[in-house]
Amino acid sequence: TGNTVLHILALQPNKTFACHMYSLILSYDRNKEGPGSLELIPNNEGLTPFKLAGVEGNTVMFQYLMQKRKQNLWSFGPLTTVLYDITEIDSWAEDQSFLELIVSTKKREARQILDLTPVKELVSLKWNMYGRPYFCFLALFYILYMVCFTMCCVYRPLKPRTGNKTSSRDNTVYVQKMLQESYVAYEDELRLVGELITVIGAVVILVLEIPDILRVGAAKYFGQTILGGPFHIIVITYACMILVTMVMRLTSTTGEVVPMSFALVLGWCNVMYFARGFQMLGPFTIMIQKMIFGDLMRFCWLMAVVILGFASAFYIIFQTENPENLGQFYNYPMSLFTTFELFLTIIDGPANYDVDLPFMYSVVYFAFAIIATLLMLNLLIAMMGDTHWRVAHEQDELWRAQVVATTVMLERKLPRCLWPRSGICGREFGLGDRWYLRIEDRVDPNKHKMMRYTEAFKAQDRDNYDKGPEKLETNGDTLCKKELSALSLSRSTSRRSSHRGWDILRRNT
Repeated sequence: TGNTVLHILALQPNKTFACHMYSLILSYDRNKEGPGSLELIPNNEGLTPFKLAGVEGNTVMFQYLMQKRKQNLWSFGPLTTVLYDITEIDSWAEDQSFLELIVSTKKREARQILDLTPVKELVSLKWNMYGRPYFCFLALFYILYMVCFTMCCVYRPLKPRTGNKTSSRDNTVYVQKMLQESYVAYEDELRLVGELITVIGAVVILVLEIPDILRVGAAKYFGQTILGGPFHIIVITYACMILVTMVMRLTSTTGEVVPMSFALVLGWCNVMYFARGFQMLGPFTIMIQKMIFGDLMRFCWLMAVVILGFASAFYIIFQTENPENLGQFYNYPMSLFTTFELFLTIIDGPANYDVDLPFMYSVVYFAFAIIATLLMLNLLIAMMGDTHWRVAHEQDELWRAQVVATTVMLERKLPRCLWPRSGICGREFGLGDRWYLRIEDRVDPNKHKMMRYTEAFKAQDRDNYDKGPEKLETNGDTLCKKELSALSLSRSTSRRSSHRGWDILRRNT
């Protein structure tokens, strides 16, 4: 029952009341430091009251709980060294990391905790000491890996075509070699080494990604922008395309260019994932993800309907015409592709002035130009502009959350020997096995004195302002007397106020 009440208090909108009630309930807990402490009992989702306050974005409750868990090490004048308990915050030995819970939640208030002490200092320490160097090395290694894969694709085994052409439009001059012919020369052996590196890299990607999918869940793993959801889809699809290409090469199946071309596009697009490690480029990747999986996905449905309708009309119009004079719509797939190019204004409207064009082509193309170019493209630009405006207000906050997610990911993937635990063990100070983060806090006493002086002047002026109208009503009956009394009263009031204020300054000095 006590555990349930604590979890309810962590969700209370009246945060001050929740903090007081939280302390009252814990005061009746006899085993505060033992394993049966109410603060250490998780709910059905595995969240303690401390983690629940962070997930729900309850910053007041989070700061209150952190103040209870901190230890003042020493103070000297304005300097104070504080030890903050990071046992539940640090993701080093936690199955359900506090940092990962914050960046994976959909509540914006929860991301504000990343700017609070000691979370901000802990993340900065992890990122600057280990996260950024490892992430930059991983980005460089991935780019070299993609260069290797690209060179293997460019120099893939081909041989001249020996068969006869079956159509005048057939333009094929090279065909794929069989498996027995693909690895004969010395250049083929060098390419084989690159292909083995590519296949091993694809297997490693799948081995690293699949456990996280099973641990987090496919919906959260692929659906969270901060966790890199779209890029996880890209890199897993890339690895699958590599394995499909390998199977087609081993079985001498023609058509390996299809998975190979998909893998090239996906693999190089995944390079944008490593932009999150740089403050200059990280916010732009967030905007790209928001636009692609928000505005562009909705817009593609409307675009598909328009292209399908007008492509069918263009194909019907040119179905009876000679394709040698105007071949952009000679079959239905080519009509779809040409209409798509017209929609994005990549090409101009096809025309041959040496022959007569059907009259309906001019009518349909006029309607298509109005709807596609003038209306829908400008609608897409307006939608993307609105998304850019919304994301720009929180792009720095989202980028910091991406840095936290990247840090937690690297900490889980890398061996323990390459990523030591951050902080100080409490045994060094006689505080048990908990881990602490040492933070030096500087308190400027002059700042607090000036605040007291300001409040003193404000309170004195406020009292004189309230008493002024009462004194004005007791003065003479004529307007001139009221004005004279008001003038003299304001001067005397301000003079007395300033004298009292200076007296306060002298006494404090």
